[in-house]
Amino acid sequence: MRFMETVAFGGLATEVGRVLVAVTPAGLASTAFDDTPELRERIAARLGLPVVSDPPRVEPVLAELREYFDGTRERFEFPVDWRLYSSTQQRVLGTLYETVPYGKTVTYGELAERSGTGVPARGIGSIMGSNPIPIVVPCHRVLASTGLGGFSGGDGVPSKRQLLTLEGRLPQGLW
Repeated sequence: MRFMETVAFGGLATEVGRVLVAVTPAGLASTAFDDTPELRERIAARLGLPVVSDPPRVEPVLAELREYFDGTRERFEFPVDWRLYSSTQQRVLGTLYETVPYGKTVTYGELAERSGTGVPARGIGSIMGSNPIPIVVPCHRVLASTGLGGFSGGDGVPSKRQLLTLEGRLPQGLW
């Protein structure tokens, strides 16, 4: 009998709003700054997986996110399910995930160069804006050369400011 792959959802109230997580047997597949039935349906449809209630699968991810927001976790240990990414997104976001640790930032241009994809800084911004796993794949740590840049999660730039402040990395003059 073949194991049926499924997606389990869970939510967490944070200072940047409610964070929804979607977890597959391969790992965390999505985080979102909203938790509605419609959003859960869209994520499940994008993954092509049925939804199940599986609190034991979701709880380790929620526990690490709680620790992050409490200021006691700087690196996530759970696996990431990269299937929602194109190969270029995987290279760019994988580079971000692996090379920009807690409390550090990088500009869109620097990330473009590090990723080696040939994607220009403006394209890096688009990839950050469509990141299916914000916070864990830390697109909030990517800044414009002229300031904070945008942020599509939570309530936008104020959420980016909050996350950078939590990490002790809000650059001077960008309060």
